[in-house]
Amino acid sequence: MEFRRVRVPDRDDLASAWRTISARLAPTPLHAGDDGLFLKLESFQPTGAFKIRGALNALSALPADVVPVTASAGNHGLGVAHAARTLGRRATVVVPGNASPAKVAALRATGIDLVEVGSSYDDAEQHALDLAAGGAYYLSPYNDPAVIAGQGTIGPELREQVSGPLTVVCAIGGGGLASGLGLWAAGYEDVRIIGVEAAASTAVSTAVRAGHVLDVPIGETIADGVAGGVERGSVTIELIAAHVSELLTVTETEIRAAMRYLITERGVVAEGAGALSVAALLAGKGKTRGTTVAVVSGRNITIPALTAAVH
Repeated sequence: MEFRRVRVPDRDDLASAWRTISARLAPTPLHAGDDGLFLKLESFQPTGAFKIRGALNALSALPADVVPVTASAGNHGLGVAHAARTLGRRATVVVPGNASPAKVAALRATGIDLVEVGSSYDDAEQHALDLAAGGAYYLSPYNDPAVIAGQGTIGPELREQVSGPLTVVCAIGGGGLASGLGLWAAGYEDVRIIGVEAAASTAVSTAVRAGHVLDVPIGETIADGVAGGVERGSVTIELIAAHVSELLTVTETEIRAAMRYLITERGVVAEGAGALSVAALLAGKGKTRGTTVAVVSGRNITIPALTAAVH
């Protein structure tokens, strides 16, 4: 089957991304708890999620006359919108009909060219690819070297905040964050990366086991930011297979428990996808060593949804 050919990023891409991101985004906090769990608060980004890193890096590298079009469950779209506004350029964001209302409202407020299509992320992704076939540049939320390198800039930022052996636990949807962190960690013998999926959406771990992307059923999950399939041929699969030490899954009950812990014990608001890393650690999953850091990847959730999750 034909699929897009995407260049696999390397450490030179990471170095370039670090120059771009460190010049434009302030470091996010690393918060230590009394229980020994460190939180990397990407929820404190201007858009409320880590996705601003990859979007800003990718748009900074695109020629000014190229118009990007992307598909997003919300947070990547917000990152693209913020980056487009910062750089003074246009962009189109395609979201599915089941995207978080909080994220769609925030996107609409940015003035970005917003298109709502279908009932799943896969529908939005296909529509964005169709639009790109007409001449725009398709900017994948995960299957893009500049996006992956941009997400990987969490790594060097962490290295400036904590020393010694390190385990970094992060959420996996399409795998851009885990790929970027894995590529960064490959340069260190004392860094271990663990990726966490929602049990209802396991496209990446299924593809890693099989060696290629397969169609997998996607169930209902409060972690809407990671729900969906993976583009066939995505370079994230080989990067994760090569550089991520463990792939874990967490249940809806475990995700909600993590959201409750974050807000009641740490004073941190996290959407479902943003709490996956913490969910795995609270459930005692994963082999950690050294300082353990959970990436809290996003906070964009409606008040009713948050209230229902932590009740």
